[in-house]
Amino acid sequence: MMNVFVGIGRLTRDPELRYTPQGVPVASFAIAVERPFANAQGNKEVDFIDCVAWRKLGEVVGNHLSKGRLVGVRGRLQIRSYEAQDGTKRRVAEIVAEDINFLDGKKNGNGAAAESGSASEPDAAIPDDLPF
Repeated sequence: MMNVFVGIGRLTRDPELRYTPQGVPVASFAIAVERPFANAQGNKEVDFIDCVAWRKLGEVVGNHLSKGRLVGVRGRLQIRSYEAQDGTKRRVAEIVAEDINFLDGKKNGNGAAAESGSASEPDAAIPDDLPF
């Protein structure tokens, strides 16, 4: 079985870094990914993809990325369900990031690129309890 997402896009907003009650960092962000084909009017459409990064990777995202930055994200698709405050059941699809590449440099005060790089989630190993 395979569940792999790879996409390149720009952050649509600043990442939201928060911590679980157990103190685990988690960053939520979204990227805008252009589709590889044009619609009937000749325009390329864009998909807005929600992403989440955990632990050290979440801290890196929350502390070093901002709206408009170009990133490459590799991870897996996760679909989770929850019950909203009004009692309705909701489903959320998001990418759980395992590796993020900073594809453009963060602009410093004089407009020059100051920072680029990548980060990986070290705890993203395959679980030992898989049945194969």
